[in-house]
Amino acid sequence: MKKYLILKRIFDVLISYIFLIFSYFPMLVIALIIKISDGGPVIFKQIRIGLNLRPFVCYKFRTMTIDAPSDISTKDFRDAKRYVTKFGAFLRRTSLDELPQLLNVLAGDMSLIGPRPLIPNEKNVHEMRKRLGVYAVRPGISGLAQVSGRDELDDILKIECDAMYADNLSFKTDLGIAFKTVVNVLKREGFSDKGESVIDTP
Repeated sequence: MKKYLILKRIFDVLISYIFLIFSYFPMLVIALIIKISDGGPVIFKQIRIGLNLRPFVCYKFRTMTIDAPSDISTKDFRDAKRYVTKFGAFLRRTSLDELPQLLNVLAGDMSLIGPRPLIPNEKNVHEMRKRLGVYAVRPGISGLAQVSGRDELDDILKIECDAMYADNLSFKTDLGIAFKTVVNVLKREGFSDKGESVIDTP
């Protein structure tokens, strides 16, 4: 396990660096569209819980209007669609809003593959993750829960997936999740407007 964690970190740095090089122009275009659309911030920053319970600032492209409430889980929001911009909806469907998290991976806050990072006020899920040892691994851009249903899973099933991943961390597992992530994004499977993603405001 310890040896693989070292290799996993090396893979994260190399792959995220390569991805950033190839996605530089698309990210620039996305940033310009967001800025031109309403003049608001391009990047949404939010505190999330990371490895060993260490908080960090998570980056995403902003997908909601600048007047949307902050720090609220989308699944608990009455009408999330009212705040999601048209371009933001496209970014969410294609998962392109997650591209800035490659910077989180380079910084060591996240991994390419791992449990999705929580916001601090998701207290019930947070406590269950603590008990099951989920915080022993870095959070990821994609994870087992995301390729097992993503927004279609309830919190308990997501936590079970996260704990299973932490207990069975391996190159084979990560490779399988990475492959399923690409397939799901291309098919746009497991996404809803009231799922895991949080309301994002500046």
